[in-house]
Amino acid sequence: MENASDAKSLSQARYSQYAAGYVASETHAKGADLDRLIVIAAPKPDWLVLDVATGGGHTALKFAPHVARVVASDLTPTMLAAARQHITPQEVHNVVFSAADAENLPFVSAVFDLVTCRIAPHHFPDCFRFVQESARVLKPGGTLLVQDHVLSNDEQTARYTDAFEMLRDPSHHRAFAQYEWEGMFQDAGLAIVHTEQVVKRHQLHPWATRQGCSPEVIQQLEVMLTQAPSPVKDWMLPQHLGATEASFVNRHLIIAGQKPVH
Repeated sequence: MENASDAKSLSQARYSQYAAGYVASETHAKGADLDRLIVIAAPKPDWLVLDVATGGGHTALKFAPHVARVVASDLTPTMLAAARQHITPQEVHNVVFSAADAENLPFVSAVFDLVTCRIAPHHFPDCFRFVQESARVLKPGGTLLVQDHVLSNDEQTARYTDAFEMLRDPSHHRAFAQYEWEGMFQDAGLAIVHTEQVVKRHQLHPWATRQGCSPEVIQQLEVMLTQAPSPVKDWMLPQHLGATEASFVNRHLIIAGQKPVH
């Protein structure tokens, strides 16, 4: 059984190797979902924001014009450097960068107005610990806003989808169904104020190549889509299998929870 330290080391190693690809990734850099995060959070000019597992820095960059300061944090120094190289030339002066483990945030309690984390928690060995830590560093009345892969409520479909993701990226630890996310937020003392799901279609070959998958692994991924049970196909909606334009969907949950004022 892989321990948390091994999982984090694997994630660091892989994202050091593929950092540039994630800065350029359209899934991470663009999309209506980034705009939705702004609408949902309704940021204010005096806010201090923490972006956990910032990756290429896209979420930090999106929020920067709307708030006083953004702390962009990441476990992987190479990824953090890539985010800095992405953001700094854009004449954005209110983003600072900090190495941070999402499960052991190196910040004092009750300091941030908003904590964001986008398309990253499926890598965390202890996702609930991340939610607890986020709740700790939030001011009373502050919001945790997360976007990540979401799984079907059907257990077979959920496990099959997770196995597909893990084959492409061995540092993928686990995604969760919406009810599991809601449970983690509530157990951390956060009142859920918003949920919505987003469907994203991916071209299989570029999606797999971004994580350095070999042609053999890409073939295995396509076989998994071809042989998937009907409920899995209904969830992943594969198209054009066997062709270069083969694609599938994954689904994201956007969930916001507020820390009580008292």
